[in-house]
Amino acid sequence: MTKHTYAGKAAVVGIGATEFSKSSGRSELQLALEACVAACEDAGIEPSQVNGLSTFTMETNPESEILRGLGIPELTHFSRIHFGGGAPCATVQYAAMAVASGVADYVLCYRAFNERSGRRFGSGVQGRPAGVTAEEAQFSWTSSYGLLTPASWVAMFATRMMHEFGITSEDFGRVAVADRRHAANNPAAHFYQQPITLEDHQNSRWIVEPLHLLDCCQETDGGQAMLVTTVERARDLKQPAVIIEAAAQGMADDQHMMRSFNRSSLVGLPEMGTCARQIWETSGLGPDDIKTAVLYDHFTPFVLAQLEEFGFCGRGEAKDFMKDGNIEIGGRLPINTHGGQLGEAYLHGMNGVAEGVRQVRGTSVNQVDGAEHVLVTGGTGVPTSAVMLGVDR
Repeated sequence: MTKHTYAGKAAVVGIGATEFSKSSGRSELQLALEACVAACEDAGIEPSQVNGLSTFTMETNPESEILRGLGIPELTHFSRIHFGGGAPCATVQYAAMAVASGVADYVLCYRAFNERSGRRFGSGVQGRPAGVTAEEAQFSWTSSYGLLTPASWVAMFATRMMHEFGITSEDFGRVAVADRRHAANNPAAHFYQQPITLEDHQNSRWIVEPLHLLDCCQETDGGQAMLVTTVERARDLKQPAVIIEAAAQGMADDQHMMRSFNRSSLVGLPEMGTCARQIWETSGLGPDDIKTAVLYDHFTPFVLAQLEEFGFCGRGEAKDFMKDGNIEIGGRLPINTHGGQLGEAYLHGMNGVAEGVRQVRGTSVNQVDGAEHVLVTGGTGVPTSAVMLGVDR
């Protein structure tokens, strides 16, 4: 694979978010605009200077409405990435390619929804009428067996992981405990000052065995945005430039949306492995260079698989890697220092990218010493993305 030529030529210069709640009381458009304005203010530019937008196909706020709402005179780039939670790091990748190639000067990456007070993604395909498109029809292969929700889909993988590697529910719980411990220090987190113990995790109710309630991410109302420009422009702005050292998308053999049950193995995430290979090759870094990471945590079992796909430990060894607090502050690889989607908020991973920026800037509420390179990943079980953020040298 050829090294991505845009790597190191673009930077995140602004981050902005609304509050994270269970009932925003505002439209999704209002949430998106608030987050975008905050990102521009953080960078020290006017929204009218933006001429590029990057978001999700699941985003309900059209680029034309963002343009009008922000007072942007024109757009020269607008892109959307599919597959829900797999998209967050790819929005940054597309923005980086746009500014590095000269297609746009400033690109806003945004995601906003009322995912708790409005449409709740946790309900999966329950109650949806059968459709005739290929995307709708693919769900019929598993829906007839009662696999209707994201939790039920992940439970299949989790069960196989437990069978093959001797993983226990307590091992999954260590992810939840770490996330909530970090969220407890984060005033922006929904679960601020609410840490949990492994006993709390084990006593939480079943959602779909072997997943407890505390293995599952939140449902959130809110918005998050990032602003991307060239490194040269970034150095003249308000905040330290956070360099996009590498970014990648990945889709792998026999890929389905969280239901790739027909593969030869159910214990890995080959699409994330595709991202990992590109990230390491493009950045020139390796697992030993990373002191903290933001790993997509909509369900705890897939955090273990990501540790393995990126080479922080061998296949089947994640349960041992996580012991003794290795994924908490003070450990070998503190993860999700904002609290993740289990502790801070579920924003399809966009708040995780923002935490990566804060770690590189040195402004996280749970700052990791020497965090010069921060790995951030997108959704798991779906075609996905990842980004490596680093300090400006």
